[in-house]
Amino acid sequence: QGVLSNISSITDLGGFDPVWLFLVVGGVMFILGFAGCIGALRENTFLLKFFSVFLGIIFFLELTAGVLAFVFKDWIKDQLYFFINNNIRAYRDDIDLQNLIDFTQEYWQCCGAFGADDWNLNIYFNCTDSNASRERCGVPFSCCTKDPAEDVINTQCGYDARQKPEVDQQIVIYTKGCVPQFEKWLQDNLTIVAGIFIGIALLQIFGICLAQNLVSDIEAVRASW
Repeated sequence: QGVLSNISSITDLGGFDPVWLFLVVGGVMFILGFAGCIGALRENTFLLKFFSVFLGIIFFLELTAGVLAFVFKDWIKDQLYFFINNNIRAYRDDIDLQNLIDFTQEYWQCCGAFGADDWNLNIYFNCTDSNASRERCGVPFSCCTKDPAEDVINTQCGYDARQKPEVDQQIVIYTKGCVPQFEKWLQDNLTIVAGIFIGIALLQIFGICLAQNLVSDIEAVRASW
């Protein structure tokens, strides 16, 4: 609850508690699974038809979401930029958010939303003269390029990194932003991502077909009575 409350504070959810999203998704999965299981066990055509229609609606919504994501990809990029920058501002305020952005920067080998200078948004890392922090004009350790020979993480490796010339910065830290790196990852793994979504869609279509076939068999048997 505490972690999710912090997430809501750095997203544009208008006070919406993300816990409700988990409850709604869990409730939908329970109702769908219950209708399909009990409908098949008890040969209840109403539950089977409900299962089939409900699964069809979910499939249609997923398809619509995919089309909208492609059409409004610039808006999604802006939201991702907004999310990362809000994380940057709140980096030292919450350990969970700090771990989240550290993991993101280490995994994508990136720094900031569109570059290392995005860390000027943080009161500890900005380069203003009034900033008395030792981390002034630096970046978190997760922005640092990794030396395979190092077994222990140097948490001070990003100190004063942005005071160096850009050529020298590229040696010490990642200079590419996380949004471009995420786009590059999607392009490089487009086949895998598309395959996962197609596989899920085929499973849903298969479930709908099985439910409709079972309904037809039940109705055929009942008609012969």
